Amino acid sequence: MALIESSERNENSNGWILEIKNIHKGFDFGGNGNAARDDIHHEVLNGINLKIKEGEFVTVVGPSGCGKSTLLNIVSGLDEPDSGEIMINRRGHSATNGVVVIFQEGALFPWLSVKENVEFGLKMDKVEKENRSEIADHFIEMVGLKKFSQSFTYQLSGGMKQRVAIARALAMNPEILLMDEPFAALDVQTRELMLDELMGIHKTTGKTIIFVTHNINEAIQLGDRVIVLSPRVRNIKREFTIDLPRPRNPDSPELQAVRRQILKEFEEDFRHAK
Repeated sequence: MALIESSERNENSNGWILEIKNIHKGFDFGGNGNAARDDIHHEVLNGINLKIKEGEFVTVVGPSGCGKSTLLNIVSGLDEPDSGEIMINRRGHSATNGVVVIFQEGALFPWLSVKENVEFGLKMDKVEKENRSEIADHFIEMVGLKKFSQSFTYQLSGGMKQRVAIARALAMNPEILLMDEPFAALDVQTRELMLDELMGIHKTTGKTIIFVTHNINEAIQLGDRVIVLSPRVRNIKREFTIDLPRPRNPDSPELQAVRRQILKEFEEDFRHAK
C-alpha cells in the first residue's frame, strides 16, 4: 500500500534524529493608535510535536501563513520558540549543532568562485586548506559543477547557483539539511532537473532532509512523509507516509490520491479564512 496515515506508524521506533516537542511561537504587532489594540499577538505555531528519523526525507506543505518557514527557522536555531523544545540526537538544541539551511536565493557570495563558496564554511571552521579543498572538490563534482569550479557565482544560472548552495551545505556534513523553498524561483524545466538531482543526492548521502514547499507535486515526489500545516489550527493538520521508491511519477494513481487529499485540506482552510 503506497499511502499510510501517520497514525498507523510505530511511534516507539528507534532512530529519531529530530524531536520537536510542543513548540509554540507567536509574533507581536503594534496597534493602530487604539489603546485596546496596541499589543496584537498573532500565534503562528500552537504546540507542534513531530519526530523525524535519521535519513528521512520529510516535506512540509501548507498555505501561506501556516508557519512553514517559522518552524524551519526554529529548527535551524535562527529563531527561538516561545515555549517547547527541539532535540537533535537527544541533545539540547543550539544554532551550532549540525543543522544547515538552504534558502530560496542560495545566499552565495558573488565575489567568490564556486569552489571558494563551497569552502567558505569549512574555512570559518578552520579546516586545513588541503582538506577543505578536497572536500569542496568532492561535493562540487557530486552536484555536477566540476567544470565551473573556478567560475564566479554571478556567472551561473539559477539552477547552478542552487547546486552550489547544496554543495556548500553538504560540505559542512550537517546532521540535518533544511531547505526553505529552494526551487521556487526556478523555471519549470530547471525545477524538474533539480528535483532529480536532489533525489540522487539524498540517495547517495543518506542525509536527513526537511524540505519546505508550496508545491504539492514537489512534496509528494520527494517526501518519505508529507506534513500538512494549517493556519487555522496553527499546527500539523495531517501527515502522510508515502511508501514508494524514487523517482516517482506525480501522475501515478497513488500520488494523485495523496495530492487530492492535501488539496482537500487546503480547501478547508481557504473556506474557513473566507
